[in-house]
Amino acid sequence: MNNIDKLVWNEDLIRRYDLSGPRYTSYPTAVQFDGEFGAKDCVSAADMCRNSDAPLSLYVHIPFCAHVCYYCACNKVITKHRDRAQPYLDRLYKDIKMQSDLFSENRIVEQLHWGGGTPTFIADEQMRELMSELRKNFKLLDDDSGDYSIEIDPREASEETLKTLREIGFNRISLGVQDFNPKVQKAVNRVQSEEETRFVLDTGRALGFKSINLDLIYGLPFQTPETFAETVQRVLDMSPDRLSVFNYAHMPHRFMPQRRINEEDLPTPDQKLVILHETIETLLNAGYVYIGMDHFAKPDDELAIAQKHGKLHRNFQGYTTHSDCDLISMGVSSISQVGQCYYQNHHDLEEYNQAIDDNLLPVKRGVWLTDDDLIRKDAIMQLICHFSLDMNAFEKQHNLVFAEYFKDEMSRLSQYVTDKLINIEGDTIYVQPGGRLLIRAICKVFDKYIPAEEIQKGYSRII
Repeated sequence: MNNIDKLVWNEDLIRRYDLSGPRYTSYPTAVQFDGEFGAKDCVSAADMCRNSDAPLSLYVHIPFCAHVCYYCACNKVITKHRDRAQPYLDRLYKDIKMQSDLFSENRIVEQLHWGGGTPTFIADEQMRELMSELRKNFKLLDDDSGDYSIEIDPREASEETLKTLREIGFNRISLGVQDFNPKVQKAVNRVQSEEETRFVLDTGRALGFKSINLDLIYGLPFQTPETFAETVQRVLDMSPDRLSVFNYAHMPHRFMPQRRINEEDLPTPDQKLVILHETIETLLNAGYVYIGMDHFAKPDDELAIAQKHGKLHRNFQGYTTHSDCDLISMGVSSISQVGQCYYQNHHDLEEYNQAIDDNLLPVKRGVWLTDDDLIRKDAIMQLICHFSLDMNAFEKQHNLVFAEYFKDEMSRLSQYVTDKLINIEGDTIYVQPGGRLLIRAICKVFDKYIPAEEIQKGYSRII
């Protein structure tokens, strides 16, 4: 049996499999979303689950940032003009109303997340107003039992703002740190002191936020194994409940702000491998559990507990414990998952605004999942969340013979067995400790949209 806490670092296999592939926050991935999918499809999807009493997950996108971080690849609008927020919020409220009209009033919102951009760009009173609109249109919990989180920029989070967030119902916060080294911060235009971060952490804990997540990025300009190790140690001193350690993918041809980063200042691929290896070892030795991909959590965290009991799930908000929720997302570029479809709002703010002004759901594209998609999605999600797949239980759930349905895939997996990335014992596929960092490559085997000859290429590397 696998021990979820264990990882084995095998540099030869890491280099060979290259750690490339989709992040599988969905299957099919967003690459398969079709522009023919429109508002009528959203209505049809909602109608199919109108009688459902399953809980909901809500996502709200606030695109504004006061400062540009050169590494960022998010959908954002950089502006110093705070007055741009209210016209967007007014349209967002219409978006919220149109979405809520599609669903039963009895469905409880178990999970809520505000992302961006920088959600704390908007004023405290606007935060109260936005949460009020959500409560008016959806059945939010008022007993602090929900999983209600928000992304925070510590540079824009006063004590009063944190109090406001707690009062309106948030109980989880996620902070971007990236790196504490001043030279690195200057190079990516994200100057943020350790004191600012500690203030939000300490204040958040005093106010009763039950979970705090910190984000780090490795692969930024001027980082070395030694300097990043210093950042990791300072972060561990803060003892966050969860940690995300993301790879910086330098793609200036796609993301204009990254053109301000000098490529010659980036750590080499070899240095990045050392940084990742040492960071993983440090976090595991400090008692954190490797959840998967870039994520770590304390053993008593809900994610670690859910993984231990086979109840972890993955969606556009990352790893989650809310597997039975339809995800309804509102705001520019946000992605929803309702029933057997995914759909995404307009990326372009003007197009989003125009759709709202025309009283239309601002849907840009989407995809209906076929029966085959649902089967493959289940296989991929079991592997990426739990590092195992019970083929016998899978056969009963989907009424198929696993070895026949996935004949080609099982053949390709034989090499992964040889390389000790996976092990097949009886009716169960186990991802070995040496394969957990390569889980994206393993999941790609079950992805019918990626040709077999491209199993190990075609996507950006994560190292």
